[in-house]
Amino acid sequence: MKRILLFFALLCGCCAAAQEKSVYVVDCNGGGDFTSVQACFDALPSKSAAWRTVRIMPGTYREKVTLDVYKDKVRIVGVGGRDSVRIVWSDFSGKVVDGYELTTYDSYTMSLQADDVWLEGLTVANDAGRVGQAVALETRGDRILVGDCALVGDQDTFFTKGYVSRVHVVDTYIEGTTDFIFGPSIVLFDGCAIHCKADSYITAASTTERNKYGYVFRDCRVTAADGVTKVYLGRPWKSTARTVWLRCEFPAAIRPEGWHNWRDPARERTSFYAEWRCGGPGADRSRRVAWSHELSDDEAADYTPEHIFAKKTGSEQFRSDWTGRFQSIDL
Repeated sequence: MKRILLFFALLCGCCAAAQEKSVYVVDCNGGGDFTSVQACFDALPSKSAAWRTVRIMPGTYREKVTLDVYKDKVRIVGVGGRDSVRIVWSDFSGKVVDGYELTTYDSYTMSLQADDVWLEGLTVANDAGRVGQAVALETRGDRILVGDCALVGDQDTFFTKGYVSRVHVVDTYIEGTTDFIFGPSIVLFDGCAIHCKADSYITAASTTERNKYGYVFRDCRVTAADGVTKVYLGRPWKSTARTVWLRCEFPAAIRPEGWHNWRDPARERTSFYAEWRCGGPGADRSRRVAWSHELSDDEAADYTPEHIFAKKTGSEQFRSDWTGRFQSIDL
């Protein structure tokens, strides 16, 4: 009997220790708890009351990764920064995998589906090439922070897929060709570098009619590859798309008209596209489409994290206010 009690005591102790684990290490060279990112994500507790940290050691992780909807409160950190840690895959719309033809919605390299997720200091890439839609990072949850990362791809690099979702992207490099930032989420881009690799469209927001804010870019710098000369700031994937650029720098490659109606004049009446105090050779608004807007200073003052990420900005109701950015958490 004593041996049985001792066994159960040890078993309970091991279970408690596992539950208390707060830091997980992924190392493709075998020096951590896991050698793959997905194996680590699978091991995370579901609906945790406490934050967990996943530390990914330097290396290239060639895998398709999903953080599922139940894995809340996770901080994913690349050790050594975005040039040292790369997560790469090569799916694309039309690719056949195990007899199934992928769509844009299946093509991601990394999908963050949970709430309260921080992604810091790593690169997420889709290297399928110019073969159509091929997502690098997909976000679905609410209160997602992407900081000091690189999102690398061609068409559809960054899919902000969540309809009830707020995302803050800070000091991050994003590159692509067509509609390479797209989706319905409320997203604030702060101090990001946006690199255009083709004559095409940067954004394709599909903001719902329930939200006052869609895509907001603050203090971002847009650049264009050699030979790229005709880039639009955005076009409306959905008729109620909303995209605003504040104090951003535009290259000469930005088309004088700035915005496109996706060959549907009716969307000119229902979408909202605006700029405020932007600079650079592509910021001249004298030839912008008449249905775009130049914000007044008073209007621009509403574009703060406190307003953008508020519990309620339109008819959509979030669970709580959120301020974005990196905040202190108990790790």
